[in-house]
Amino acid sequence: MTGTKTSTGALGVLFLVVMIDMIGFGIIIPFLTYFIEDLATAEGLLEFGLWVGLMMSAYSAAQFLFSPFWGSLSDRMGRKPIIIAGLVGNSVFFTIFGMSTSLIMALIARFMAGAFNANIAVAKAYIGDVSDHLNLAKRMGLIGAAFGVGFTIGPFIGGEFSNPASKWNLFTDTIFATYPYLLPCVIASVLSIISLFLAIKWLPESKFTDNDASKTSLNPVKQLSSIVFDLKRVMAMPQLGNLLMVSVLFMYGFTIMHASFVLFTEWGLGFDEAENGRVFLLIGLNGLLIQGVLIGKLTNKFGSMKLMRWGTLICGIGLTLIPHVSTEFVWLTMSIVVLMISTGNSLFQPSYMAILAQETKHQGYEMGLVMGTQESASAFARIFGPLTGGIVWDLSVNKTGLVSDATTFHLCGLMLLAAFLLQFRIKASNEMISENFQE
Repeated sequence: MTGTKTSTGALGVLFLVVMIDMIGFGIIIPFLTYFIEDLATAEGLLEFGLWVGLMMSAYSAAQFLFSPFWGSLSDRMGRKPIIIAGLVGNSVFFTIFGMSTSLIMALIARFMAGAFNANIAVAKAYIGDVSDHLNLAKRMGLIGAAFGVGFTIGPFIGGEFSNPASKWNLFTDTIFATYPYLLPCVIASVLSIISLFLAIKWLPESKFTDNDASKTSLNPVKQLSSIVFDLKRVMAMPQLGNLLMVSVLFMYGFTIMHASFVLFTEWGLGFDEAENGRVFLLIGLNGLLIQGVLIGKLTNKFGSMKLMRWGTLICGIGLTLIPHVSTEFVWLTMSIVVLMISTGNSLFQPSYMAILAQETKHQGYEMGLVMGTQESASAFARIFGPLTGGIVWDLSVNKTGLVSDATTFHLCGLMLLAAFLLQFRIKASNEMISENFQE
């Protein structure tokens, strides 16, 4: 199946699959701090920034461990069955997380959800299979838009449907009163089941198996070893190595904010779950506009490399400014800041993935292997980003000077500045600099 023959329906289903995966990642963000606070208080814990970071890191740790496994398995078995397996896992572990009664139970459920959502790398490989350089960036933009929509819907569902018994009489004296954060998780499970049936019926296979006996082992221990081996091998390549490091720095800085943002809005601005969800709604709508509508024309005019650089710089400035929003004009200034973050991220992601995929094709590597390695590298950064945010927050909140509630966000800016500077070591080919899209 070539890039020009890929059906609109298949790409639409893939869009839904990635969107559901991102709902699973983002749904907990607006209410996680409040959920952890409830569980920690019941267990006699007073500081919970670390647990917020751990909960997000567990998801990414599972992605780091399982992405190469799913990527290699998809090279053998095909992309479709792996994508379906991920959706089944989503349906189960979303609900279990919402019914968690202890920090450990919630942590395990979150880890298992991340293990099954590690097939995002397979979705990216699917796009690589069915695209050529004329439409690669545009279709990576479709994936980016799915990320944006999922990251909009997830937090919005998480915020608006948290603690429904306190908002609507319909949920009084029901299971949703006992488990105040179950309803958004159940909604996410239902969406995942719908996506599962659509994938079974409408998503054609893009990768056909062969008898190559040299494929990566599926043994879990060997897979762990291969993660390090593959990372070392790719990092040693002048182009791909620099590209992977850019991704690691960007994602590390970006995800420090994931653990500390709601801590800041609750502590510094008095936001509740729904207000946090609405902030992410704004972020996602802007991302949808850029990645779903504008990225093709912008890339055609400016090129992927310039967009990647400008996206990194704009996002870094926005992250740095989070703790400096005006308390008098909180929604105006917060909107400006998060639009900068969203715009920068929306320019960076599809541009980066287009450059990485094109370079992978130039050097003749397996798309599933490289995308799995890239996803592992990004997930590795996402493990330490939230942990860093939670730990620094616990150490710095209520303090002044160099170490303050602004420190975590300034650290975000420094990481993205490093990613921005590193991009000038990447020498782009003509195909990376400018994409001539089919209208």
